Amino acid sequence: MAIDNSKQPIIIKKIFKGGGHHGGAWKIAFADFATAMMAFFMLLWIMASTTKEQKAAISTYFKNPSAFEGASTAPSQAQGEGSGASPSLISFDGAIDMAPEAQQSVLDAEQVDAAAMALDQARLEQLKEELEEAVEQSATLQPYKEQLLIDITSEGLRIQIVDKENRSMFDSGSAQLKSYTIEILKELAAMINNVPNRVSLTGHTDSHILARRGITNWELSADRANAARRTLVAGGMREEKMGRVVGFADTVPFDKDNPDSAVNRRISIIVLNKKADEEIHGDKPAAPAPPPAGATVQPLPGVLSEPKPPLR
Repeated sequence: MAIDNSKQPIIIKKIFKGGGHHGGAWKIAFADFATAMMAFFMLLWIMASTTKEQKAAISTYFKNPSAFEGASTAPSQAQGEGSGASPSLISFDGAIDMAPEAQQSVLDAEQVDAAAMALDQARLEQLKEELEEAVEQSATLQPYKEQLLIDITSEGLRIQIVDKENRSMFDSGSAQLKSYTIEILKELAAMINNVPNRVSLTGHTDSHILARRGITNWELSADRANAARRTLVAGGMREEKMGRVVGFADTVPFDKDNPDSAVNRRISIIVLNKKADEEIHGDKPAAPAPPPAGATVQPLPGVLSEPKPPLR
């Protein structure tokens, strides 16, 4: 029996679709629902941890969502009978209607002065630490660290440059600075210039009587202080920072038991604190301590509030 090749075979193709009839749209809806529930429970948790005052402030905001106190220029919804609107979008039992006004703490003059003095003291303490560190590390200052005395006094930060046997800071009997003294003062000038405080310079001598006719320790101490002032300014310190230049001769010895000691010959640089500066320049009424009898004061033009004659 012959095979009939004229009939073509019939091929049945079945296509299987994944996911059935559900698809993936339900996953997006469920994610939205889970996000909304998480936000809702977070809101409940936050509200449970707030105080009555905070709840009242939130209520006030929703009644008047303006950045300023008073009526809102664009209320979020109308209020009135039949509108279904409530003056408060959130109602809390026991909460007050309005948040208490923030009480601004006003500092009196004494508190302001105390805060300013504390800040000034901290600034001088920091400068003291920087100077002490520089004395240990600087190639210019380190060889003379025994002659650089730094401390805090009632007037401010005091830097004393004292003489030493066989190593004086000035030529004998004159106001001519030694070369190393100039380098020391210039290095100190750069550091003193970092603070806004004004500076007082005082010159001191020992009790030796000068051989030069017509020149006493009063003139010598004042001239040495003024020579130190010029060097500090040349080293970069602003000239308006200089508040006072005084010569005390031998009336304020460093070594009271030995008035002829070399350490009594010194220059004192005082970075004035706020209180001392005000007493010197008359910014506030104060009773400044009288200087030692015969102290020579050299006022600087444009720095002191009023000229003061030399004291004899």
